[in-house]
Amino acid sequence: MTATTSELPTWDLTDLYSSPAGPDLERDLATAAERATAFAASYEGKVGSLDAAGLAAAIAAYEALQDLIGRIGSYSGLHYAGDMADPERGRFSQNMQEKLTDIGTKLVFFTLELNRLDEAALARMLATPALAHYGPWLRDVRAFRPHQLSDELEKLLHEKYVAGRAAWCRLFDETIARLRYPFRGEQLTEPQILDKLANRDGEVRREAAKVFGSVMGDNVATFALITNTLAKDKEIEDRWRKYPRAQSSRNLANQVEDEVVDALASAVRRAHPKLSHRYYSMKARWFGVEKMPYWDRNAPLPEADDRLVSWPEASRIVLDAYNAFSPELASVGRRFFDNAWIDAAMRPGKAPGAFAHPTVPSAHPYLLLNYQGKIRDVMTLAHELGHGVHQVLAAGQGALMADTPLTLAETASVFGEMLTFQSLLATAPDRRARKAMLAQKVEDMLNTVVRQIAFYEFEQRVHAARRKGELTPDEIGDLWMGVQTESLGPAFLYDDEYRVYWTYIGHFIHSPFYVYAYAFGDCLVNSLYGAYKSGLPGFEAKYLNMLRAGGVNRHKELLAPFGLDASDPAFWDRGLDVVSGLIDELETL
Repeated sequence: MTATTSELPTWDLTDLYSSPAGPDLERDLATAAERATAFAASYEGKVGSLDAAGLAAAIAAYEALQDLIGRIGSYSGLHYAGDMADPERGRFSQNMQEKLTDIGTKLVFFTLELNRLDEAALARMLATPALAHYGPWLRDVRAFRPHQLSDELEKLLHEKYVAGRAAWCRLFDETIARLRYPFRGEQLTEPQILDKLANRDGEVRREAAKVFGSVMGDNVATFALITNTLAKDKEIEDRWRKYPRAQSSRNLANQVEDEVVDALASAVRRAHPKLSHRYYSMKARWFGVEKMPYWDRNAPLPEADDRLVSWPEASRIVLDAYNAFSPELASVGRRFFDNAWIDAAMRPGKAPGAFAHPTVPSAHPYLLLNYQGKIRDVMTLAHELGHGVHQVLAAGQGALMADTPLTLAETASVFGEMLTFQSLLATAPDRRARKAMLAQKVEDMLNTVVRQIAFYEFEQRVHAARRKGELTPDEIGDLWMGVQTESLGPAFLYDDEYRVYWTYIGHFIHSPFYVYAYAFGDCLVNSLYGAYKSGLPGFEAKYLNMLRAGGVNRHKELLAPFGLDASDPAFWDRGLDVVSGLIDELETL
């Protein structure tokens, strides 16, 4: 273990439960089942007859149940994420999911009956303060009324989830966790082999790319089966629920209009020539070639800072950047380091990538990282800590309204990255170092905006094509190569194994059409950061209030205090102009 990883923290899940076999977990499972049964006995078939006070009391009881169920599910998911290749952890996660699904089936009636309430009668009841508190949640639940099925079908879909979509997601996770990539005498995990693609040595990058493509190609039939099955499953449910497009249900859940997402995607595609095409052509010239092999996309520049950053130093860098903006923000962030809320070390079987899990308001979030000491890992820490701080601040909204729509969930994370980047940039010792830091930031932004919208376009094409019949791996590869060449531009050469690089992207499996949220968040933060740097009065307080709002307000309400409006088509161009401006500066350097 290197000096940079020897002090990496692991999380302590006993804040949730003592162990998978602990009596506290068994007790809460029994309590949740009993309360769900009692709740159904008290309210099923009676929601329409409740007065305002009675309805508020019912929702409060439902919220408490959701917090309890969420605590159990969070523990199960986090324990599983620690080693997805462990069959015992997999079995425990599946058993918990099945038990929680059984409990949840007893509660399905509640939102279905809420959606049958008369609009005018509900509006009158919402004048009561106790019920008015839950107004935003009722608004969001009732947004799905046009797509609601019969009570029997809704219960069937709820119960079958664990043996349907969830089971296919588990197959994906466990397949990824168990794959190993032979590299120079070692058997590497996915995070380790992908990290080699940013190695300073071009031959290391080439070998890693070839090995990764070879292993994923050997397993492409499994990933194609998972993709085909889940796309068909979604098409069936969307058809029954009468969603006009494959992404419509995601947009509705994100509380964002289809046309706003369309405007974002269109703006990014229009900007390809001045963003990704321009930057990667410039990078190819820096490397002395007309076209780069695809494995050089994230290659560091010769000027790049390739030092390894210890965990204590990474923590200091991020918290200092947060503190320079807001001592309150840094104080919340410091709690993650002072307590065992972060799991940072790489381990075989551990979930790849990084995430922040909010758990439930009665507990606290946890962060998962695969920290390897690179500057990019420091930025990932800044990103996930932003999520975690957001989740802590929003917890005051309660179990039903703390969660933020995905379009806004990326705001605090990307803003945290921007704060950390600007802090590091200010310490650049010379012109060469500044160029390398700007180039890395541009590449991160292109990965967040251009690459994620390309992923979104790929998903649209896959789901549209799947409606005509099952897709072969080669057909999925054709769709992948189409969006990659369109988005990245003419500066790259692609070998055949790159056709299977779509296989490892978990968002396609777990959260269809999630990916545009990254681009949404990046462009939004560019505009937010511009307002901050221009000296908008009271920016810090307004920003913290936005985070505390959780899921109570929609994007128009949240952005209004900053003078921003995501429904304005020009909004996205302003955000993209920030990226273009950084590329302009690189051209001068």
